[in-house]
Amino acid sequence: MLKAYKFRLYPTTEQKTMIAKHIGSCRFVFNWALELKIKSYQEEGKSFSRYDINKMIPELKKEHEWLKESNSQSLQAMTKNVENAFTKFFREKAGFPNFKSKKNPVQSFEIPQHYIVDFDKNIIKLPKIGKIKAVLHRNFEGKLKTATVSRTLTGKYFISILVDDEKDLPEKQTFTENTTVGVDVGIKDFAVLSNGEKIDNPKYLSKSLQRLKVVQKQVSKKVKGSNNRKKAIKRLAKIHEKVTNQRTDFQHKVSSRLIRENQAIAFETLKVENMVQNHCLAQAISDASWSSFITKMEYKAEWYGKTILRIGQFEPSTKLCNVCGYHNKDITLKIREWVCPKCKTEHDRDINAAINIKKFALQDQNLIVI
Repeated sequence: MLKAYKFRLYPTTEQKTMIAKHIGSCRFVFNWALELKIKSYQEEGKSFSRYDINKMIPELKKEHEWLKESNSQSLQAMTKNVENAFTKFFREKAGFPNFKSKKNPVQSFEIPQHYIVDFDKNIIKLPKIGKIKAVLHRNFEGKLKTATVSRTLTGKYFISILVDDEKDLPEKQTFTENTTVGVDVGIKDFAVLSNGEKIDNPKYLSKSLQRLKVVQKQVSKKVKGSNNRKKAIKRLAKIHEKVTNQRTDFQHKVSSRLIRENQAIAFETLKVENMVQNHCLAQAISDASWSSFITKMEYKAEWYGKTILRIGQFEPSTKLCNVCGYHNKDITLKIREWVCPKCKTEHDRDINAAINIKKFALQDQNLIVI
């Protein structure tokens, strides 16, 4: 079973310079490999494999001597990333691979192997960089896989280590109607459960929006390329980082509790990329970050042998009475409560939807197990 462990790094000034060189070199090789694949396909109708591109890297190093200062395996990892990006584009219909920019909020590079983690001394030794002080707050056992060193806009350094503990994933636990919960994610409430519980939406972005506007205005007034502009950008990045950390912490706590308390969790399939095209709701939907929450639920369910159920995108979970099955076509987004004309049951819009999500998911014809 694969798990990633993330630790904070405290490199010296010289090590920061070496990390910056690795990031720049890896970004250069990624863009070079991507351009090579695009041109070869456009001009000759064929594509180079990553093994063919790796054979060209020594010649590239002769042309650009500064590439020799970086770990060769980190450079080769970029060609693998390019190939994976094209695989996702063709097989999973993901977006076409983009060139990496040095303006991205998080800059990183990979180290496939030959690094050492010393828990006793709180040190991680990286090839061509040396021993870096780290906060190894969690121990782990298993085979070390790829490590990713990253640098944020706020000047913080992290390393994410992928570990294979060589254990099999636990078997899925059996679930019944009583041990299954339906979850309806939303904006007013972050999540509403089929048992009637409502989890408040903390809305971290909207709470920081006023401060963000002030700092963004300060950035726009600074001269491009000046030190004052860099300082203002860092202040802005710190606010965004705080919002991201708050949202991530909240989602981890909620997802862990739901996984711990239930054997199966049912969700509605949502096309978030289509929903954010509504400019009135785009910011609130992005602030809720439903996709990252469901992703956390999915991998935690794998770890603990729980089951994630999904219902179809077009199931009328909100407009259907969960008691008699009456379909109310007149429900709009503004209506939060309604009374069923057929059985006279009073419904809370979101609780009714969560109950229907659970019912649909438990029906064999709608059951999709992840």
